[in-house]
Amino acid sequence: MTSAVDPKVPHTTTDVLIVGAGPVGLALAVQLRRNGIDVVVVDRRAERAPYAKAIGVSPRTLEIFDSMGIVRDALDSSITMRGQRVHVGDAPPQSMELTLPDSVPYRAIALPQYATERILADALTAHGGSITRGVEVTGFLDRDDTVTATLEGPHGRSTVSARYLAGCDGAHSLVRKTIGATFEGDAFPEEYMLADVEVDWNVPGGYGVRAMHLTDGVTDDLMVAIPLPHPTPGHKRYRISMLVPDELATRPAEGEVAHGLEGGHAPELHHVQAVLDRLAPEPTTASNMRWSSVFRISHRLVDRYSRGRVFLAGDAAHIHPPTGAQGMNTGIQDACNLAWKLALAVRGRAADGVLETYHLERHPVGEEVVGRTVRNAREGIGAGESDPAVAILREAQLLISYPDSPLVDGDGRRAPDARGLTQACSTVPLRAHDLLRHTAHTLFLWASSSDRAAEQELLARRVEEHYGDLVRCYVITSAADVDASGIVFVDGAGEFADEYGVRAGSGHVVRPDGYLGATLDPITFDTVTKYLSRTIA
Repeated sequence: MTSAVDPKVPHTTTDVLIVGAGPVGLALAVQLRRNGIDVVVVDRRAERAPYAKAIGVSPRTLEIFDSMGIVRDALDSSITMRGQRVHVGDAPPQSMELTLPDSVPYRAIALPQYATERILADALTAHGGSITRGVEVTGFLDRDDTVTATLEGPHGRSTVSARYLAGCDGAHSLVRKTIGATFEGDAFPEEYMLADVEVDWNVPGGYGVRAMHLTDGVTDDLMVAIPLPHPTPGHKRYRISMLVPDELATRPAEGEVAHGLEGGHAPELHHVQAVLDRLAPEPTTASNMRWSSVFRISHRLVDRYSRGRVFLAGDAAHIHPPTGAQGMNTGIQDACNLAWKLALAVRGRAADGVLETYHLERHPVGEEVVGRTVRNAREGIGAGESDPAVAILREAQLLISYPDSPLVDGDGRRAPDARGLTQACSTVPLRAHDLLRHTAHTLFLWASSSDRAAEQELLARRVEEHYGDLVRCYVITSAADVDASGIVFVDGAGEFADEYGVRAGSGHVVRPDGYLGATLDPITFDTVTKYLSRTIA
């Protein structure tokens, strides 16, 4: 099988064709390759875009990167987002701190999109995949058990037949248009400009700046600066978004979705400096502009995330203001939700209806994110939230859950982390999330005594024998005098018991995407297989 389109071969066959090699398409491709699924990834761009478009990477996405084995690469290339300083006219500045509980392993980081794409592309290569660039999908047909797509590239026309197709091709998605999905919403009347520049102000490192001027309570001038990594210590680099001056205004094409980078005249350094002179919290000079563009913002949501064997993810399914860095993160989490379900389907192990749950689970998330980011763009992050701590958790995407999913018993929340897990073979304590670095379901079996731990280990071995590589099992116990088996961990800090709300003889199923599928009490071979029959055939 192949993982690329060979220009010398007019027809290619694969398991999943992914249209678009941005962060969402690449995340989906990496997750599928980790599952051993063959993919073809195509992108009409001849090379990776050099723009620092999406910057913020949320704590939840970093947890996903951890499970994928790439979180170290992301952290090494980033800076920590510590908070935001808000300046409104001559009023004293307000500070919003991005404070999270110690039980959350990561903090938000700033990482330019091109760096995120590089890290994901390297991971795809490491897993035996590749990207075919300079090739555009011009159409496709979904018939019977195959989706056949037509591609145009520098070597002419070719076709790809795939069992499934994923449209990760952005706000102007051809895949979305081809399946006839609606994309309802509206556009912001304001037009903005972006610039990637250095500034010499004294704002503390890791803090963003939001500065506004109000007339009669209405914002009529705005600047948002997000810090970026800089290779030289002491230098400060930001991506700054500002209202566009009349001389740079553009007009979107009739009938097109007005979202993203626009053509026309790119802002020059003096345009950025003029805004800084009006709104910067202190006198400062912009320099070394790497790139700039005019851009527009829309808020839209697709009516269906899938039709037949075709799926939509990322901006192809939802677009909204960049407030709170929700867009790319939501798209990567779309990909994470879809990947394990497609992998089961390709392997012939998906229970009936599993693929339909992609829309059922992710459409409500997209709807909430679109509504919240529109509100936050108008009123500021946390608007409408009575508890600031809850607002931060929501922006960190740690409160996403799937309580109404047919694949979930319970609230379907993110599987919590827990520190201090120890075992005889290691002197280094582990975290619960360390045990999720694989592509299978995870079964945590709780034991309150050494005798019970032995019983749970027997059950774990039986479950693993039955499901093979589709389920991994671990026994977590509060008893210190347990067998030295490699799958038995002692809850030395008591955090696992607290975070998971364990009961004697209970167990927890964690889905491959890191969400709790079920709490089983009592946990037996029958209760495990009964629950997993909803997902695994």
